[in-house]
Order: sequence, then C-alpha cells, then structure tokens
Amino acid sequence: MWKLINGRLIQTADASRVKFRTNVSKSIIDQLNTMAIQYDTYPNYLLESGLQGVLKQGIVQFDKNSRPKDRVQYKTTYDQELLLEVKDFAKEHKLSVNDVLEYSIHFIDFNSLKKRSNKHRIERF
Repeated sequence: MWKLINGRLIQTADASRVKFRTNVSKSIIDQLNTMAIQYDTYPNYLLESGLQGVLKQGIVQFDKNSRPKDRVQYKTTYDQELLLEVKDFAKEHKLSVNDVLEYSIHFIDFNSLKKRSNKHRIERF
C-alpha cells in the first residue's frame, strides 16, 4: 500500500495483514488461482471472502473423513483480525484451520471481492 504524507508517496506494508502458513489441498489452490485470474483478484482475497462467509454463517458441516489427501504447504497473508477469528472458530468446532480454509471456498462472495489494485491503494494522511 502507498501512503500520501505531506505530498509524498511512501510505500509501506499493510500492518493489518499477517503471514500465515498452513497445508491446503493442491486442487483447491489450483481452483483459487483460476478464480483469481477470472475475477482480477488474489487467491488469499478469495479465501478471506469465503472465511467471512463461514464466520457469518456460524456453523460448519464438515466430515473429517473427507479431508483431501493432496495437501501441500501454502503460505500467504491474511487480515490479522479475520485470522484470529478463524483460529477461534476452528478451535470451537474442533477443526483445524486448514479444514476451515478448505471449507470456506464454498462461501466466497464474488460480488464484494477486493481487486488486485487494492494492494497498491493510496491512503491519505
């Protein structure tokens, strides 16, 4: 993100975002990458939208026996508050964060996605 301070543009990292590493199904990552291109966004923005939908719904219908066998390490950034809520939600429902992430792809709201340009926004101070 860029900040406009005293008429000068200064590039800064978004302090509300944190890095997070987990294991996610390779086929889901491929799906997210395809959707990200189609909707001019990033895979982690898609996941965030889905996670917000899951949290809003408040329930999870997840069968632990149906966990994917093709999980690979996936590193990206998330909104810090959202990630904390997801961790609490997963713990409350006796699931792992990876399970909630994979489940969340069914709840992506394609009408309110952040676009790729959000990363390069200018905030005025």
